[in-house]
Amino acid sequence: MSKKRREIPVFDHPIIETHCHLDYLKDRPLEEILEETRRVNIEKVITIAVAPGNLATVRELSTRAPWLYGTQGIHPHEAESYNDAVEKEIRTHAQDDKIVAVGEIGLDYFYDNADRAVQRDVFRRQLQIACDSDRPVVIHSRDADEDTIAILKEFEQALKRRGVIHSFTSGPGLAQYALDQGWNLGFNGITTFNKAENVRDIVRMTPISQILLETDAPFLTPVPYRGRENAPFYLPFIAERIAEVKELPLEEVIVQTYQNSLKTFFSAP
Repeated sequence: MSKKRREIPVFDHPIIETHCHLDYLKDRPLEEILEETRRVNIEKVITIAVAPGNLATVRELSTRAPWLYGTQGIHPHEAESYNDAVEKEIRTHAQDDKIVAVGEIGLDYFYDNADRAVQRDVFRRQLQIACDSDRPVVIHSRDADEDTIAILKEFEQALKRRGVIHSFTSGPGLAQYALDQGWNLGFNGITTFNKAENVRDIVRMTPISQILLETDAPFLTPVPYRGRENAPFYLPFIAERIAEVKELPLEEVIVQTYQNSLKTFFSAP
């Protein structure tokens, strides 16, 4: 019980939440969640689009405060709902002032909620939008390492901005390819799970200059609050775990991941 009551640490240096889903949070009013997020010195929050039905929602959320931002993209689970009208909407808004990336896009062969060939086609089409709009990309890849690498290789020259493979749980092969190509890897509450040594191994091999912090809220709540709905304000626990796994000073992890986030999403191309 004592772990459950542990206060959320507040760092002197700000941190950035690079991946959450604000419109999916249900346990508390959004205003309270955002207030608590600011209290723990989270300077910016990126809320992620995943489906045709929440593209406009994410855009609206990103306008509610100067420190809120969004993305535009269709998750592989929703690939079969992708069509020319959806593509036009993403293209139209990919360069909006408060939209910082194309995503969440990619491949998911674990759940197979959409036909794999359709997933690959939709992944390619959205990578092309990122190339054309000069935006970084937020990538989802699960049990699809080989195809993710193959498709990214098609865009190595055109996709200048790169981006992040978020919630990284894949193998070292995809990790090394991504790192060699200048991508970031995003880590969240999974790094705190007892049985996630495979993810911590990837954290160890990833240079701190290529790590981004995220919660993926409302999913994957970190220890010591596992069992509750996740929220951006739990991000400090992930920073602490990354520092522990990499055997680095916490301050170094906070400052470097902050700079990584700025460079990836908020710097001019």
